[in-house]
Parts: sequence; structure tokens; C-alpha cells
Amino acid sequence: MSKTKRPKKAKPAFSEMSTGEATVATLLAHGLDTVYALPGVHNDHLFDALQRAGEALRIIHTRHEQGAAYMALGAALATGKPQAYTVVPGPGLLNSSAALLTAYGMNAPVLALIGQIPAAAIGRDEGHLHEIRDQAGIIARLVDHSARIDGPAEASPKVAKAIRAMAMGRPGPAALECAIDVWGKRGTVALAPPLPPRPPRIDDDAVRAAAKLLGKAKRVLVVAGGGAQDASIEVTLLSGMLQAPVLAYRRGRGILDGRSPFSVTLPLGHELWKEADAVLAVGTRLNPATAWGVDKNLAVVRVDADREEPARNHKPKVALIGDAAPILRRLIDRLANYNSRRTPRDDEMRVRQGKMRGRLSKLAPQLAFLKVIRDELPEDGIYVDEVTQIGFAARLAMPVYKPRTFLSPGFQDNLGWGYATALGAQHARSDVPVLSINGDGGFLYTGNELATAMRHRIPLVAVVFADGAFGNVRRIQEEQFGNRLIACDLANPDFVKYAESFGATGRRARTPDELGAALRLAFAAREPTLIEVPVAAMPSPWEFIHMPRVRGR
Repeated sequence: MSKTKRPKKAKPAFSEMSTGEATVATLLAHGLDTVYALPGVHNDHLFDALQRAGEALRIIHTRHEQGAAYMALGAALATGKPQAYTVVPGPGLLNSSAALLTAYGMNAPVLALIGQIPAAAIGRDEGHLHEIRDQAGIIARLVDHSARIDGPAEASPKVAKAIRAMAMGRPGPAALECAIDVWGKRGTVALAPPLPPRPPRIDDDAVRAAAKLLGKAKRVLVVAGGGAQDASIEVTLLSGMLQAPVLAYRRGRGILDGRSPFSVTLPLGHELWKEADAVLAVGTRLNPATAWGVDKNLAVVRVDADREEPARNHKPKVALIGDAAPILRRLIDRLANYNSRRTPRDDEMRVRQGKMRGRLSKLAPQLAFLKVIRDELPEDGIYVDEVTQIGFAARLAMPVYKPRTFLSPGFQDNLGWGYATALGAQHARSDVPVLSINGDGGFLYTGNELATAMRHRIPLVAVVFADGAFGNVRRIQEEQFGNRLIACDLANPDFVKYAESFGATGRRARTPDELGAALRLAFAAREPTLIEVPVAAMPSPWEFIHMPRVRGR
């Protein structure tokens, strides 16, 4: 019997190139076409390699390292694809670290390329320019995967490995550092092809157990988080099969179309949590829902790419490990054999939604502005929220129609992330309008990136709701500390003139109708625009966010 010959593996082609050139070639081979950047001497040879790539790779340079990192984050969140940024070591790394930390919290595939001092001096504490003790240790605490490139032969395989690591298991950021005298070092290089991810095997026994549990449950609640962004079709089908409302607070918004009566936000989810006998949690840490309590009458099924996540707060009845979409497709197939006959809940959910809108009406000032925002922003337009009163209300009440169109900063909830992140989202998704919502406190963290919007002609529209204070801080001091105010009031520029000083369009709107008209003009013009909206203090949203335990002890 003749033996079947296995096809020979193609031998890698070797070329002489620098470490920087090998890095750039590998980014291009993996489909990256943009690097968000702030240059500096430690990365000069990398930037020379980026320049040599020509039009194949766009360099978007910002006015601050945090701007470069936040832009990469926004691009990753808006597209779901890996994005890269590069900065110098030491202060450059630290200036970008808040964005990198947020990328970790939001499971965003952001690749940081960080410079380093001369290779022989690393760890010697000799006082080199931008030296920082144990830079590698600092980086490792901000990302899922990190490494140092020590020569040209290492560059391509380490870049390929980092990009694959960002997609395996729970997605997240990665970082590679490289010394100033290594980027330009030349040698023989074999470019590494994209490495295929290794998805975990789907546990059919666990899927069957989940199907049986959910199939016999009377009142199922689905909770969708950022890990369900690419499983919108499957979540929608399961919602219909189980007649199950879908709770999404922030990153899960839009996975089920917000026009469906089954699409619920936090306060109605709180009511439904109390009544549910089963919860299907898809790609979510289940915060803050687990604070509402779990008892023996609530069976939890969790779908998560991170093997350690399901049992972190409360051990579920069934844990399904892997990417949401293929697992849910398998679950849908199995559920057909076990699902109970269900009474349609459409009318019930419409009534409950109406009652909840009545409760939320106490946020009338915010809701009036959100209505015109929703009316003017196209269905596929992207809304980027901020740590501000309009942002808090939007998480509770703004309809969202599609995945990846509502960007919110996850559990870091870091003030000031919004404008630069939205700038990256708009650059990466030039086919749709992007709207950045800001308070006057948060906007000036990265408002200087108006210069970047103008330099690169990025047509982001931003709204600044200006109340002259860190509004949330001020409210807490008023309500909990006897109105003893400290460090909460602000001195603001004229934001219209501020925008115009960069050459951008500045407008002022004092009412919801005026904001609607200004947004209409801005989206039609497709140019960098800043709209200032002077406002007074707004009603507190916190009774709808911090809600009490309703189950168990």
C-alpha cells in the first residue's frame, strides 16, 4: 500500500531588514493599515520604517500620548479589529497607560509599541532619557500579553504572536517594547504569517445541559455584554425562542435592536432579575447584576471566552467557554429539542417599557437632549459617551439599534476618555458619523486633539455640555457632605472660540431644538465640529444605577 505524501510546508522567505522594517511588514501582513503615534527619539528607526511603507500604512500623529492610545482604542472598539499605537518609553508609556488600562477593561485589541532605553542599560538605573524602573513589569500589569523585541529576527514572530494573543480567549490589549538601538539593527528576517487562533472545543455536554435548563425555565433573562458584540443574530434568535428580555447596560447596547420591546436597560433589568428563574449571561462580567443577589431559585448559565470568568462572583449552573456566536448557534440547535411552549410576552414587555419610561421621566432635561441626538444620529452612527450627566442617562434610556454603535468606557469609567476615543472611532469608521458627548470637565482632558482632527481632516462632531463644574463630584458634596464644596468648580474657555482657534467649526446651542439643528448641520458638513451646550445642574440618575439587592442575603 502506497503511503500518501504529505504536502511540504513552504519554507519561509528570508530577507535582510531592520527590526523596525520587520515590525511594519508584519503589521501590514496582519491587515493593520494605521498606526496612531507620537514620535520621539527612541523610536526614530521605527518611524523611518513606517515612512518607507508609503501609502500602505497611515500614520495619525496626535498632540499627546494619551490621544494616540485613546484613538487606537476607539478604532478597535468601533471595528472589532486590532489597532496599533506607538509612543516613547517612560513618560510616553505612562501618558498612554490610562487608555491601555481601559482597553484591558473593555477587552479591546490594542497593540502598544513602546520604545526603550539602550538595550545594555535596561535595568541598570543609569538615568537614561525616559528611563523607568521595570518598564516591562509596569506594562505586564496593563495588558494580557507583553514581550520585548531584542533583534530583527524576533520582531516578526513576536508581533504575530501578540496579535494572535489579542484574539485568543478573552480579547484584550498587548504590548511590545523595543530598545532605541534595536529598532534600526539589521539582520536576516523570515516574516511570520498570521497565526490562526486556537478556539476552544465546544463542550457539547455543557451545551445540552444549558439547553435543558433554559428550555424548562419559565422566565428567562438574557444579559448581554461586550463579548456578545459579534453574536447579535444569535442573541436575537434566542430572545425570541425563550421569550426572554435582553438586558444590556453599556457595552451590550445594540446587540438586540433597541426598538424591540425585549431590549431593556438597567432599571427594568433590575425588576426582571427579581422575577427570573434562569439567566443566560453572554460575554459579560455580570456587573452590577450580581450585586442584586442570587438564590437557589435562580439558575445561571454563562457564556464567556475567559475560562476563569464564570465562577469569579457566583458559580453558575452551566459554564460554556469560547466565542459567543458559535456557542450560541450550537445552543439554538439543541434548544429546539427541549424548549417549552411559550406564551408571547410582547404585550407585557411593551407595558413594562411604558411604565419604566414614566419612572425615567424625572431625567427630563437629559432625555430631551438625548431625543434630538437619537433623531439626528443615523441608525449606524456611533455614539461615544463620557462620564457626564448626559452619558449616564444615555446608558439608561437612549435607544441603540446596532452593535458597536454605543461606546462606553466599561468598569474603568475614566473621565476624559471620550473625545480622543471618538476621534479614533471616526477615523476608523469614516463611512458613518460619530458623535462625542462630553462634559466641560472631561472634554479638556483631550480637547487639544482638535488639532489632530484638523491636521488629518477627521470629521468628528463633539458636544460639550457645560455646567461649570465636575457635576457628579459637586452633587455628592451637596447631598452627602452638607454642601461643603471643594475642588469641583471650573473655569472654562469659550468653547466656540476654542474650536475656532483650531480652525474647526464652533457652534452654541441652548435648547434641545437648537442642538438638533446644530447636529443636522454638522453631520451634513462632515467637518470637525464642536457644539457647546450651556446647562444647569441636572437631575440625579443614581437611583436607576445603584439599585438594591433583590434576591438572597
